[in-house]
Amino acid sequence: MELMEVILSKNNMNRAYLKVKENKGASGVDKISTEELGEYIKENREYIINSLRNKTYVPKPVRRVYIPKANGKKRPLGIPTALDRVIQQAIAQPISEIYEGIFSDYSYGFRPNRSCHDAIKQALEYLNSGYEWVIDIDIEKFFDKVNHDKLIQILREEINESKVLNLIRKYLKAGVMEKGIVKATKNGVPQGGPLSVVLSNIYLDKLDKELEKRGLRFVRYADDVMIFVRSEKAANRVIESISKWIEKKLFLKVNADKSKVVKPTRSKYLGFTFLKNGKQWKVKPQSEKKAKLYKVIRDYLERGKATARPLAATFLRVNQIVKGWINYYRIGMMSKFMREFGQWLRHKIRVIIIKQWKRQRTIYRNLAYINKKYRNGFQHEDIFKIANTRLVLYK
Repeated sequence: MELMEVILSKNNMNRAYLKVKENKGASGVDKISTEELGEYIKENREYIINSLRNKTYVPKPVRRVYIPKANGKKRPLGIPTALDRVIQQAIAQPISEIYEGIFSDYSYGFRPNRSCHDAIKQALEYLNSGYEWVIDIDIEKFFDKVNHDKLIQILREEINESKVLNLIRKYLKAGVMEKGIVKATKNGVPQGGPLSVVLSNIYLDKLDKELEKRGLRFVRYADDVMIFVRSEKAANRVIESISKWIEKKLFLKVNADKSKVVKPTRSKYLGFTFLKNGKQWKVKPQSEKKAKLYKVIRDYLERGKATARPLAATFLRVNQIVKGWINYYRIGMMSKFMREFGQWLRHKIRVIIIKQWKRQRTIYRNLAYINKKYRNGFQHEDIFKIANTRLVLYK
Protein backbone atom coordinates (compact mmCIF):
# COMPACT_ATOMS: atom_id res chain seq x y z
CA MET A 1 0.00 0.00 0.00
CA GLU A 2 1.25 3.49 -0.86
CA LEU A 3 2.24 5.63 2.12
CA MET A 4 -0.38 8.26 1.24
CA GLU A 5 -3.11 5.61 1.46
CA VAL A 6 -1.74 4.52 4.86
CA ILE A 7 -1.90 8.16 5.99
CA LEU A 8 -5.49 8.54 4.73
CA SER A 9 -6.70 5.19 6.05
CA LYS A 10 -9.68 5.39 8.39
CA ASN A 11 -7.78 3.77 11.26
CA ASN A 12 -4.78 6.13 10.98
CA MET A 13 -6.92 9.26 10.63
CA ASN A 14 -9.08 8.26 13.60
CA ARG A 15 -5.97 7.67 15.73
CA ALA A 16 -4.68 11.09 14.72
CA TYR A 17 -7.99 12.78 15.55
CA LEU A 18 -8.18 11.13 18.98
CA LYS A 19 -4.57 12.15 19.74
CA VAL A 20 -5.24 15.79 18.84
CA LYS A 21 -8.51 15.78 20.80
CA GLU A 22 -6.72 14.32 23.83
CA ASN A 23 -3.98 16.98 23.66
CA LYS A 24 -6.58 19.76 23.26
CA GLY A 25 -4.55 22.90 22.59
CA ALA A 26 -5.44 26.34 21.27
CA SER A 27 -7.27 26.97 18.01
CA GLY A 28 -5.47 28.14 14.89
CA VAL A 29 -6.22 30.94 12.44
CA ASP A 30 -9.67 29.51 11.59
CA LYS A 31 -10.68 29.61 15.30
CA ILE A 32 -12.13 26.08 15.18
CA SER A 33 -11.49 24.44 18.56
CA THR A 34 -10.71 20.78 19.18
CA GLU A 35 -14.20 20.47 20.71
CA GLU A 36 -15.78 21.67 17.45
CA LEU A 37 -13.43 19.68 15.23
CA GLY A 38 -15.31 16.36 15.35
CA GLU A 39 -18.47 17.88 13.87
CA TYR A 40 -16.44 19.76 11.24
CA ILE A 41 -14.65 16.58 10.11
CA LYS A 42 -17.92 14.64 10.07
CA GLU A 43 -19.46 17.19 7.70
CA ASN A 44 -16.36 17.60 5.48
CA ARG A 45 -14.56 14.25 5.71
CA GLU A 46 -15.01 13.23 2.07
CA TYR A 47 -13.86 16.62 0.79
CA ILE A 48 -10.79 16.61 3.10
CA ILE A 49 -9.71 13.09 2.09
CA ASN A 50 -10.25 13.71 -1.63
CA SER A 51 -8.35 17.01 -1.59
CA LEU A 52 -5.42 15.33 0.18
CA ARG A 53 -5.48 12.45 -2.28
CA ASN A 54 -5.58 14.62 -5.40
CA LYS A 55 -3.01 17.12 -4.04
CA THR A 56 -5.36 20.15 -3.94
CA TYR A 57 -5.41 20.51 -0.15
CA VAL A 58 -3.81 23.74 1.05
CA PRO A 59 -2.79 23.95 4.74
CA LYS A 60 -3.62 27.18 6.54
CA PRO A 61 -0.87 29.39 8.00
CA VAL A 62 0.09 28.73 11.59
CA ARG A 63 -0.86 31.28 14.23
CA ARG A 64 2.18 32.86 15.86
CA VAL A 65 2.27 32.89 19.65
CA TYR A 66 5.14 33.43 22.07
CA ILE A 67 5.82 31.61 25.32
CA PRO A 68 8.33 32.79 27.97
CA LYS A 69 11.71 31.06 28.26
CA ALA A 70 13.69 30.57 31.46
CA ASN A 71 16.19 33.27 30.40
CA GLY A 72 13.46 35.90 30.12
CA LYS A 73 13.28 35.77 26.34
CA LYS A 74 10.31 34.40 24.40
CA ARG A 75 10.09 31.26 22.28
CA PRO A 76 8.03 31.55 19.07
CA LEU A 77 5.47 28.82 18.47
CA GLY A 78 3.31 28.23 15.41
CA ILE A 79 -0.17 26.91 16.22
CA PRO A 80 -1.71 25.04 13.25
CA THR A 81 -5.48 24.80 12.90
CA ALA A 82 -7.05 21.84 14.69
CA LEU A 83 -7.68 20.16 11.31
CA ASP A 84 -4.07 20.67 10.21
CA ARG A 85 -2.90 19.20 13.52
CA VAL A 86 -4.93 16.07 12.75
CA ILE A 87 -3.45 15.81 9.24
CA GLN A 88 0.08 16.44 10.55
CA GLN A 89 -0.44 13.78 13.21
CA ALA A 90 -1.72 11.38 10.53
CA ILE A 91 1.48 11.99 8.53
CA ALA A 92 3.73 11.77 11.60
CA GLN A 93 2.42 8.39 12.79
CA PRO A 94 3.50 6.16 9.85
CA ILE A 95 6.63 8.24 9.19
CA SER A 96 7.73 7.78 12.81
CA GLU A 97 7.29 4.02 12.43
CA ILE A 98 9.49 4.05 9.31
CA TYR A 99 12.28 6.00 11.02
CA GLU A 100 12.23 4.34 14.45
CA GLY A 101 14.35 1.51 13.07
CA ILE A 102 16.76 4.01 11.51
CA PHE A 103 17.27 6.54 14.29
CA SER A 104 20.36 6.41 16.50
CA ASP A 105 20.26 4.71 19.88
CA TYR A 106 21.68 7.95 21.31
CA SER A 107 18.78 10.15 20.16
CA TYR A 108 16.24 10.53 22.98
CA GLY A 109 13.89 13.40 22.20
CA PHE A 110 10.25 12.83 21.24
CA ARG A 111 10.61 9.12 20.65
CA PRO A 112 8.56 6.25 22.11
CA ASN A 113 9.91 4.68 25.31
CA ARG A 114 12.71 7.27 25.58
CA SER A 115 13.02 10.21 27.91
CA CYS A 116 15.23 12.96 29.31
CA HIS A 117 16.17 10.54 32.10
CA ASP A 118 17.53 8.06 29.55
CA ALA A 119 19.67 10.79 27.99
CA ILE A 120 21.03 11.82 31.41
CA LYS A 121 21.80 8.20 32.35
CA GLN A 122 23.70 7.72 29.09
CA ALA A 123 25.68 10.91 29.73
CA LEU A 124 26.60 9.65 33.21
CA GLU A 125 27.70 6.33 31.72
CA TYR A 126 30.15 8.17 29.45
CA LEU A 127 31.48 10.30 32.32
CA ASN A 128 31.94 7.30 34.59
CA SER A 129 33.82 5.53 31.79
CA GLY A 130 36.45 8.28 31.70
CA TYR A 131 35.04 10.58 28.98
CA GLU A 132 35.29 13.65 31.20
CA TRP A 133 35.51 16.45 28.65
CA VAL A 134 32.18 17.74 27.36
CA ILE A 135 31.48 19.42 24.03
CA ASP A 136 28.24 21.38 24.19
CA ILE A 137 26.97 22.12 20.67
CA ASP A 138 24.49 24.99 20.39
CA ILE A 139 22.72 25.13 17.01
CA GLU A 140 21.51 28.68 16.49
CA LYS A 141 17.71 28.94 16.11
CA PHE A 142 17.52 25.36 14.85
CA PHE A 143 13.75 25.09 14.42
CA ASP A 144 13.69 28.40 12.51
CA LYS A 145 16.63 27.56 10.24
CA VAL A 146 16.01 24.02 8.93
CA ASN A 147 16.62 24.10 5.17
CA HIS A 148 13.46 22.88 3.40
CA ASP A 149 15.20 21.54 0.28
CA LYS A 150 17.74 19.64 2.37
CA LEU A 151 14.96 18.19 4.54
CA ILE A 152 13.00 16.96 1.51
CA GLN A 153 16.22 15.49 0.08
CA ILE A 154 16.78 13.57 3.33
CA LEU A 155 13.15 12.40 3.43
CA ARG A 156 13.37 11.17 -0.17
CA GLU A 157 15.97 8.58 0.89
CA GLU A 158 13.25 6.63 2.74
CA ILE A 159 9.99 8.10 1.38
CA ASN A 160 10.17 8.25 -2.39
CA GLU A 161 6.52 9.17 -2.85
CA SER A 162 5.80 12.57 -4.39
CA LYS A 163 2.29 12.96 -2.94
CA VAL A 164 3.59 12.67 0.62
CA LEU A 165 6.68 14.82 0.04
CA ASN A 166 4.59 17.51 -1.67
CA LEU A 167 2.16 17.58 1.25
CA ILE A 168 5.02 17.88 3.75
CA ARG A 169 6.51 20.71 1.69
CA LYS A 170 3.13 22.48 1.73
CA TYR A 171 3.16 22.36 5.53
CA LEU A 172 6.70 23.71 5.61
CA LYS A 173 5.67 26.57 3.31
CA ALA A 174 2.26 27.26 4.90
CA GLY A 175 3.38 30.58 6.35
CA VAL A 176 2.91 32.26 9.71
CA MET A 177 0.13 34.67 10.63
CA GLU A 178 1.12 37.34 13.13
CA LYS A 179 -1.08 40.34 13.94
CA GLY A 180 -3.28 39.51 10.96
CA ILE A 181 -0.41 39.46 8.45
CA VAL A 182 0.76 36.24 6.77
CA LYS A 183 4.52 35.91 6.39
CA ALA A 184 6.13 33.34 4.09
CA THR A 185 8.24 30.59 5.68
CA LYS A 186 11.41 30.11 3.64
CA ASN A 187 13.14 28.00 6.27
CA GLY A 188 12.33 26.17 9.47
CA VAL A 189 9.82 23.79 11.00
CA PRO A 190 7.48 25.85 13.22
CA GLN A 191 7.36 24.51 16.78
CA GLY A 192 3.80 23.73 17.78
CA GLY A 193 2.65 21.08 15.30
CA PRO A 194 2.88 17.27 15.62
CA LEU A 195 5.02 17.01 12.49
CA SER A 196 7.77 19.42 13.56
CA VAL A 197 9.39 17.14 16.16
CA VAL A 198 9.43 14.17 13.77
CA LEU A 199 10.95 16.22 10.95
CA SER A 200 13.55 17.77 13.26
CA ASN A 201 14.67 14.32 14.41
CA ILE A 202 14.90 13.14 10.80
CA TYR A 203 17.00 16.19 9.90
CA LEU A 204 19.40 15.82 12.84
CA ASP A 205 19.68 12.06 12.37
CA LYS A 206 22.29 12.96 9.74
CA LEU A 207 24.36 14.54 12.53
CA ASP A 208 23.87 11.43 14.69
CA LYS A 209 25.11 9.21 11.89
CA GLU A 210 28.19 11.41 11.36
CA LEU A 211 29.04 11.29 15.07
CA GLU A 212 28.62 7.50 15.09
CA LYS A 213 30.78 7.21 11.96
CA ARG A 214 33.55 9.08 13.79
CA GLY A 215 33.21 6.80 16.82
CA LEU A 216 32.22 9.66 19.14
CA ARG A 217 30.20 9.28 22.34
CA PHE A 218 27.19 11.60 22.35
CA VAL A 219 23.63 12.18 23.47
CA ARG A 220 21.03 14.22 21.62
CA TYR A 221 17.63 15.37 22.85
CA ALA A 222 15.95 17.31 20.02
CA ASP A 223 18.55 20.00 19.17
CA ASP A 224 20.43 19.69 22.49
CA VAL A 225 23.66 17.85 21.63
CA MET A 226 26.50 16.87 23.97
CA ILE A 227 29.65 15.00 22.93
CA PHE A 228 32.01 13.32 25.42
CA VAL A 229 35.75 12.76 24.90
CA ARG A 230 38.77 11.90 27.06
CA SER A 231 40.95 15.00 26.65
CA GLU A 232 40.69 18.75 26.18
CA LYS A 233 42.85 18.55 23.07
CA ALA A 234 40.51 16.02 21.45
CA ALA A 235 37.50 18.11 22.48
CA ASN A 236 38.85 21.25 20.81
CA ARG A 237 39.58 19.30 17.65
CA VAL A 238 36.08 17.75 17.59
CA ILE A 239 34.15 20.96 18.23
CA GLU A 240 35.94 22.67 15.35
CA SER A 241 35.45 19.86 12.83
CA ILE A 242 31.84 19.05 13.80
CA SER A 243 30.85 22.73 13.71
CA LYS A 244 32.21 22.98 10.16
CA TRP A 245 30.39 19.76 9.18
CA ILE A 246 27.05 21.03 10.54
CA GLU A 247 27.37 24.31 8.66
CA LYS A 248 28.51 22.71 5.41
CA LYS A 249 26.25 19.63 5.30
CA LEU A 250 23.11 20.71 7.16
CA PHE A 251 23.19 24.44 6.33
CA LEU A 252 22.81 25.32 10.00
CA LYS A 253 24.79 27.84 12.02
CA VAL A 254 26.60 26.75 15.18
CA ASN A 255 26.55 29.46 17.82
CA ALA A 256 30.26 29.95 18.52
CA ASP A 257 29.61 31.96 21.71
CA LYS A 258 27.37 29.32 23.31
CA SER A 259 29.07 26.17 21.99
CA LYS A 260 31.93 25.26 24.29
CA VAL A 261 34.40 22.72 25.62
CA VAL A 262 34.06 22.34 29.40
CA LYS A 263 34.55 19.99 32.31
CA PRO A 264 31.26 18.33 33.35
CA THR A 265 30.78 20.48 36.47
CA ARG A 266 30.48 23.55 34.22
CA SER A 267 27.92 22.04 31.86
CA LYS A 268 24.13 21.91 32.06
CA TYR A 269 21.83 19.48 30.33
CA LEU A 270 18.05 19.10 30.37
CA GLY A 271 17.71 20.92 33.69
CA PHE A 272 20.56 19.08 35.44
CA THR A 273 24.17 19.87 36.36
CA PHE A 274 26.90 17.27 36.87
CA LEU A 275 28.92 16.73 40.03
CA LYS A 276 31.40 14.15 41.27
CA ASN A 277 30.32 12.28 44.40
CA GLY A 278 33.46 10.43 45.48
CA LYS A 279 34.57 8.53 42.37
CA GLN A 280 31.17 8.55 40.68
CA TRP A 281 29.61 11.24 38.53
CA LYS A 282 26.06 12.17 39.52
CA VAL A 283 23.55 14.86 38.61
CA LYS A 284 21.55 17.38 40.58
CA PRO A 285 18.86 19.90 39.60
CA GLN A 286 20.17 23.21 38.25
CA SER A 287 20.06 26.09 40.74
CA GLU A 288 17.73 27.95 38.38
CA LYS A 289 15.25 25.05 38.46
CA LYS A 290 15.24 25.03 42.27
CA ALA A 291 14.66 28.78 42.32
CA LYS A 292 11.83 28.40 39.83
CA LEU A 293 10.08 25.84 42.07
CA TYR A 294 10.22 28.27 44.98
CA LYS A 295 8.85 31.06 42.77
CA VAL A 296 5.97 28.98 41.38
CA ILE A 297 4.87 27.91 44.86
CA ARG A 298 5.40 31.38 46.33
CA ASP A 299 3.28 32.96 43.59
CA TYR A 300 0.54 30.37 44.03
CA LEU A 301 0.51 30.78 47.82
CA GLU A 302 0.44 34.57 47.68
CA ARG A 303 -1.22 35.53 50.96
CA GLY A 304 -4.37 37.28 49.71
CA LYS A 305 -5.21 34.75 47.00
CA ALA A 306 -4.39 31.65 49.05
CA THR A 307 -6.49 32.58 52.09
CA ALA A 308 -9.49 33.29 49.83
CA ARG A 309 -9.17 29.92 48.09
CA PRO A 310 -10.56 26.66 49.57
CA LEU A 311 -7.71 24.95 51.39
CA ALA A 312 -8.46 21.62 49.72
CA ALA A 313 -7.87 23.21 46.30
CA THR A 314 -4.61 24.73 47.54
CA PHE A 315 -3.37 21.39 48.86
CA LEU A 316 -4.28 19.62 45.64
CA ARG A 317 -2.50 22.12 43.37
CA VAL A 318 0.63 22.41 45.54
CA ASN A 319 0.81 18.63 45.66
CA GLN A 320 0.59 18.44 41.86
CA ILE A 321 3.34 21.02 41.36
CA VAL A 322 5.76 19.49 43.88
CA LYS A 323 5.13 15.89 42.79
CA GLY A 324 5.66 16.87 39.14
CA TRP A 325 8.97 18.57 39.99
CA ILE A 326 10.17 15.64 42.12
CA ASN A 327 9.15 13.13 39.46
CA TYR A 328 11.33 14.86 36.86
CA TYR A 329 14.37 15.50 39.09
CA ARG A 330 14.19 12.24 41.08
CA ILE A 331 17.30 10.83 39.37
CA GLY A 332 19.35 13.71 40.78
CA MET A 333 20.86 14.28 44.21
CA MET A 334 18.43 16.56 46.01
CA SER A 335 17.73 15.23 49.53
CA LYS A 336 19.25 18.30 51.26
CA PHE A 337 17.34 20.67 49.01
CA MET A 338 14.06 18.82 49.57
CA ARG A 339 14.51 18.98 53.36
CA GLU A 340 15.02 22.75 53.19
CA PHE A 341 12.20 23.19 50.71
CA GLY A 342 9.88 20.99 52.79
CA GLN A 343 10.51 23.10 55.89
CA TRP A 344 9.82 26.29 53.93
CA LEU A 345 6.65 24.84 52.36
CA ARG A 346 5.26 23.63 55.69
CA HIS A 347 5.61 27.13 57.03
CA LYS A 348 3.91 28.73 54.01
CA ILE A 349 0.98 26.35 54.31
CA ARG A 350 0.77 26.82 58.08
CA VAL A 351 0.48 30.59 57.65
CA ILE A 352 -2.52 30.09 55.37
CA ILE A 353 -4.08 27.49 57.68
CA ILE A 354 -3.78 29.75 60.73
CA LYS A 355 -5.50 32.55 58.83
CA GLN A 356 -8.43 30.23 58.11
CA TRP A 357 -8.68 27.81 61.07
CA LYS A 358 -7.02 29.58 64.01
CA ARG A 359 -6.74 26.69 66.59
CA GLN A 360 -4.16 23.83 66.46
CA ARG A 361 -6.73 21.11 67.13
CA THR A 362 -8.94 22.41 64.31
CA ILE A 363 -5.91 22.62 62.04
CA TYR A 364 -4.87 19.02 62.71
CA ARG A 365 -8.40 17.60 62.37
CA ASN A 366 -9.15 19.44 59.13
CA LEU A 367 -5.76 18.65 57.60
CA ALA A 368 -6.14 14.94 58.37
CA TYR A 369 -9.59 14.96 56.77
CA ILE A 370 -8.40 16.71 53.61
CA ASN A 371 -5.33 14.47 53.38
CA LYS A 372 -7.51 11.35 53.49
CA LYS A 373 -10.26 12.63 51.20
CA TYR A 374 -7.98 13.95 48.45
CA ARG A 375 -5.24 11.32 48.88
CA ASN A 376 -2.54 13.96 49.09
CA GLY A 377 -0.05 11.48 50.51
CA PHE A 378 1.10 13.50 53.53
CA GLN A 379 2.26 11.44 56.53
CA HIS A 380 0.60 12.04 59.93
CA GLU A 381 3.88 13.38 61.30
CA ASP A 382 3.92 15.99 58.50
CA ILE A 383 0.40 17.08 59.41
CA PHE A 384 1.36 17.21 63.10
CA LYS A 385 4.40 19.38 62.29
CA ILE A 386 2.28 21.80 60.27
CA ALA A 387 -0.28 22.04 63.07
CA ASN A 388 2.29 22.59 65.82
CA THR A 389 5.23 24.44 64.24
CA ARG A 390 5.78 27.90 65.69
CA LEU A 391 5.02 30.72 63.30
CA VAL A 392 8.10 32.58 62.06
CA LEU A 393 8.18 34.88 59.05
CA TYR A 394 9.47 33.18 55.88
CA LYS A 395 9.65 34.85 52.50
